[in-house]
Amino acid sequence: MTATSAAPPRQLAPINPIQQLKAGHLPRRLVQLYAGLSLYGASMGLMIQGNLGLDPWDVFHSGITKHVSLSFGTVVIAVSFVVLLAWIPLRQWPGLGTISNAIVIGLVTDLTLATVDRPHALWLRIVFMLSGVVLNALAGALYIGAQFGPGPRDGLMTGLVRRTGLSVRLVRTSLELTVLATGFLMGGSIGVGTVVYALSIGPLVHVLLPIFTVRLKQE
Repeated sequence: MTATSAAPPRQLAPINPIQQLKAGHLPRRLVQLYAGLSLYGASMGLMIQGNLGLDPWDVFHSGITKHVSLSFGTVVIAVSFVVLLAWIPLRQWPGLGTISNAIVIGLVTDLTLATVDRPHALWLRIVFMLSGVVLNALAGALYIGAQFGPGPRDGLMTGLVRRTGLSVRLVRTSLELTVLATGFLMGGSIGVGTVVYALSIGPLVHVLLPIFTVRLKQE
């Protein structure tokens, strides 16, 4: 499909897990979903190896790794499924993308950490950090745009918004400040990368998500 100035903007469709599978363009959406999730895990690995600070949830994951004998990716997977338990009282159903998110990102993060060495030069660590932020935004746009359901953490946010009636900004900020503070108290990695991520991820996803959002049959 060729985009024109008269074409309406692509939007995420509010559909249930069964409708997600029947909404058309399945091969393209599956490829986009798993490419996005794999790239997301790789971007997390780059930020970790850059060692200049992580995004709020990864500060939390990093803090947990200080106290358990588990790999970073295993902690990410475990936290994902714990967060999914919180979906039960929120009456949300996970989609294919939700379950895939909970598993694939952690596996790819561990693979990246096992194959990409941590650089010593500061300039290269900065490259790792910046590349991680940009790739993270691209990855998020890819897997969200595939429209197979939100990840566990994003679904927790949207579920709380729906059930409480509070604004997205308030709920998201509260969640991220909570996990950031908890992770920091446990020894998680906070630094300039945390600030760069917080300031840039929203604008980057805002630009990239419309590009990669697949128009579904229901739209």
